[in-house]
Formats: sequence, structure tokens, C-alpha cells
Amino acid sequence: MPDSLALRTVLKSQYHASLAMLRDTIERCPEDLWLSEAYANACWQIAYHTLFFTHLYLLDGPQSFEGWSGHQHRVQHQDGIGGPPNPESSLPRIPRPYTRAEALTYWQICDDMIDAAIDRLDLERSETGFYWCKMTKFEHQLVNLRHIQHHTAQLADRLRQALGVGTRWVGTTAR
Repeated sequence: MPDSLALRTVLKSQYHASLAMLRDTIERCPEDLWLSEAYANACWQIAYHTLFFTHLYLLDGPQSFEGWSGHQHRVQHQDGIGGPPNPESSLPRIPRPYTRAEALTYWQICDDMIDAAIDRLDLERSETGFYWCKMTKFEHQLVNLRHIQHHTAQLADRLRQALGVGTRWVGTTAR
């Protein structure tokens, strides 16, 4: 494995690059597509879900998550993707739709936290800090990057289908 400094530098670069591509899809998404219910999950849901887990998985564990000022805590599925409803809960299943401006605000928060978060992570830790993720902390960061790219590709495909526009490729970032 490369030395810790080189590894952290690469992780930071790829997080920033992946998030830059996500930002591009959010910015290019027209309002009608952003809110469209033609899909199982609207674009706003996918974008928010991606940012939520980017933020969460850069932390030591779920106990460290506080959300951001616009985060809607009082819902059954805070990440925006509706799982099965809890019939015993009076809370809404998912948040009200986040606007593109709100998503971009959250995007900036996530992008701004990358460098310090990567510097803090114990990449040699044998577990993630999340009981539902059984892998090392380093592998968990690779999975988090794949998660960002997976959902960015979903959004990019919708943009291509609806508008005939692509998403700008970002291979690396230098900070």
C-alpha cells in the first residue's frame, strides 16, 4: 500500500473530483426534472442521498453525525430515499423535496469537509465505525467514492435522456 500521505492525497483528489461531477449534474438539472416523479426516486432524492452518505461516511460513525442547518431530521428516512414506511411512526416517510440551491449548499459543506476528514481518518482501522458496513475503513472510503459516482451516473443519464447534455468529466483535482 502507498504511504499514508500519498494515499490521503489521492483520496482527497478523487473525493473532490467525484463531488465536482455531482455538482455539475445538480447545476445542469432543470427544475421539472429535479422534481419529476417519473422515476422511483426523483433527482433531488438521489442528489441528497448521495451527499448525505458522503457526509456520514467521512465521519467515525453514526454517533458523529449532526446534519447541516438545512437537514430535515424529523422524517423516517433522513437520506431522502424512501425505504419501507414504519407504520408505528407519525413522521413523514421522506423529507420534503430539497431545492437545487439547498443541495448545492450541502454540496459545498461536503466538499469543504473532505480534506480535514481524510486527514482525521484512521485508514488502517479494521472496521468502519458503522455496524452495517463490514470492511476496513480504507475500503469504506473507496466504497463511498463508488457510491458518489454511481449516483452521479444515474443523474447524468437522466440529463442525457432529457436534455441531450453530458456531465463534465473531472479526473483529478489539485488543491
